Amino acid sequence: MAADIKYAGNLAGYSVLVTGGGTGIGTGCAIELAADGAAVTICGRRVAVLEAAAESIASLAGFGGSVQFVTGDVTVEEEVAAIVAKALEPTGKLNGCIANAGGGGMLFGYQDMDLHEFQRVLTLNVVGTMLCLKHTLPHMIQAGGGSFIGMSSLAGHITHPWFGAYPVSKAGIEAMMCNAADENGPDNVRFNAIRPGFVATELMEGIPRDGEVYDSYISNTPLGDVAQPRDIGRLARFLISAESRWITGQCINVDGGHSLRRGPDFSSFKA
Repeated sequence: MAADIKYAGNLAGYSVLVTGGGTGIGTGCAIELAADGAAVTICGRRVAVLEAAAESIASLAGFGGSVQFVTGDVTVEEEVAAIVAKALEPTGKLNGCIANAGGGGMLFGYQDMDLHEFQRVLTLNVVGTMLCLKHTLPHMIQAGGGSFIGMSSLAGHITHPWFGAYPVSKAGIEAMMCNAADENGPDNVRFNAIRPGFVATELMEGIPRDGEVYDSYISNTPLGDVAQPRDIGRLARFLISAESRWITGQCINVDGGHSLRRGPDFSSFKA
């Protein structure tokens, strides 16, 4: 992690919700927000994981930044409403949301697709993001504006054979962000999507670093490495802040240039 990152307290007084904030990219985003002064609420389904993440985030907070956590499932509307209510507690308002909670599934060709698995991934990624948007938007409007970030992927616009519902769901998130940006510009609420490539998270630990799948990522990445969660968090911090006030409806790659070439080859993992 680069040691020359300078924070200026640009998010002091902001209140931001980060779903899926207990691990990986979510934690990386929360660290960056709290380090620049935001009151961050992270959510997830496992208390022990959230507690550990909150401790790590708090240790790096600056400019009055803070962190709290709440458990909940983003695919259950009543729980999303409760999560958002918790996020309002630190300041009484909500300035941003990073809808990071999501995931993939089993690898299938479409002729072998399991319907329930396909629907599960779509529900987690697309419906989960929509419910977060639905319940945070009124509070951002009330605050005079805000910034919502949907977590897409390299897979949202570069083919990932055998990934089933995952690329479909990420493309859906991108379409949602663009439509929401068009609808809510008059209320000064901005919507953008981030497209990470390979990020060194717990989710990607199942890919052997000496195998052909990992090699297919590296060989197709001009910068020749993989991202760290805070690399994604730094773009999220910028998109939440007023510095990005004229950016909305965009889908931005943070992938070391991977999108210039082709997606990974997961043929060896196919079910």
